[in-house]
Amino acid sequence: MGSLTQLQKSIIVGSILGDGYLRIVPGRRDAFLEVNHAYSAKEYVDWKFNALKNICASKPKKYIGNGNRIAYRFWTRQHPELTVLYRKFYQGRSKIIPDDLELDPTILGVWFMDDGSRCRKYDVYLNTQQFSMKDQMRLISKLKQLNLEATLNRDKSYYRIRFLKSSVDYFNRFLKENIIPFMGYKIGL
Repeated sequence: MGSLTQLQKSIIVGSILGDGYLRIVPGRRDAFLEVNHAYSAKEYVDWKFNALKNICASKPKKYIGNGNRIAYRFWTRQHPELTVLYRKFYQGRSKIIPDDLELDPTILGVWFMDDGSRCRKYDVYLNTQQFSMKDQMRLISKLKQLNLEATLNRDKSYYRIRFLKSSVDYFNRFLKENIIPFMGYKIGL
């Protein structure tokens, strides 16, 4: 299988921040990545698969889950570099944000394609409610290193990251180069 490229690592980290999951099967040594999205995001899943196919055992497949939700998903093979990421991003079965996380444009693009949303022109969010408040604050600090200002926004009973209006235009320009055309609707393209 070989080593992961920087692009692959960035796609995987962006997926971990979003909808992707790393797992280690009991009795196995190394972790694998599960990519699972709605079937309507087939083009996006295919893009991820094509970037990671050298570490995948089979192509993405359609899957009908609970409540007849139609998903499209694939898994990578187990890989030692995924195990390193698993140990960095998980405590038990919960995702965490490591202190040494460094965001890059690809990570941010994949993270937004997985878990970003937009309401109206200047309400742009990252759905980070799966992370603790402490980890969400750490993410806000990491975004600030990219000159992106954000805050926590209460939505019902949880919090998520909301970009400040002053950062939205810059964020959109930043993402324009780092998301696939199929997902452009998320930033109004």
